[in-house]
Amino acid sequence: MSEPAVVDPQHGRHLLAEMLRIRRFEERCAELYSAGHIRGFLHLYIGEEAVAVGAMQALTPDDAIVATYREHGHALARGIPATALMAEMFGKQEGCSRGRGGSMHVFDAATRFYGGNAIVGGGLPVAVGLALADRMSNRPRVTACFFGDGAVAEGEFHESLNLAALWRLPVLFLCENNLYAMGTRIERALAETDIVMKARSYRIPADVVDGMDVLAVEDAARRAVAAVRRGDGPMFLELQTYRFRAHSMFDAELYRDKAEVEQWKQRDPIAIFAARLTREAGLTAGEYQEIDAHALREVQEAVAFAEAGTWEPVDELTTDVYTPRMEEVRHA
Repeated sequence: MSEPAVVDPQHGRHLLAEMLRIRRFEERCAELYSAGHIRGFLHLYIGEEAVAVGAMQALTPDDAIVATYREHGHALARGIPATALMAEMFGKQEGCSRGRGGSMHVFDAATRFYGGNAIVGGGLPVAVGLALADRMSNRPRVTACFFGDGAVAEGEFHESLNLAALWRLPVLFLCENNLYAMGTRIERALAETDIVMKARSYRIPADVVDGMDVLAVEDAARRAVAAVRRGDGPMFLELQTYRFRAHSMFDAELYRDKAEVEQWKQRDPIAIFAARLTREAGLTAGEYQEIDAHALREVQEAVAFAEAGTWEPVDELTTDVYTPRMEEVRHA
């Protein structure tokens, strides 16, 4: 796709600020994890910021978001406060999921953010269910479903796309193709690596988008969301991106060449967009530093909030936990 002719100065600065918020939040999470303040698994979104930020511009507060376990960036871009998100990372009850979800299971009803899902491809049928409910209730909503290229090999992918197309459901499928499903490169996992071809085989309109270009993502998402909202059925975008860090903090990252990583870092979505804003919208070095400093302050405030948070009382651990009665178990 060719670049739009004009960058709106105010909107451009907003997009830059959003990407920097995610980058600084994720960098701090890596430090906190290494220090033992964040437990469990941690999957960082560094390098993929343009996807979440660009796509969220096309969605309204009434729309639903279904994300993956690499969802901190989606959550911040959606509007979940950094304080509540960091508290969730710490496992504190002030977190958006009362500390029960942690890094991989972020949920927030107020922003209609439905995960955060640790199961690869597990969010796809959830998105179809949300869209079906909206369709049956005649609500003019869109459900945006983010998933990685690894999910394309799962049965849920095909089942979900088939039903969404068959029932013309209001779903926008957003495939974040970062070339690796954990440590497996896409060519070693998919016999057909043309992901949009798979979507089109279900008669769903599909496009490939440069996921390192925030404006390209926003433009494609706006057009796709408009089509879904007017009743054209589901749409599909393959967002070609790259994670700069390992799959998770436990990943020794022995499966990809360091030169490849460095080559992709030359296309850092933040650096490239900042340079474009400088050329076309008069962004100064001082402005960039101010935007970055604001992001760093927000993250530091979030850490302080999380550190001051409280643990859930032990006697509340079974609250909201479903336990079947023995007669239900016997008749299952």
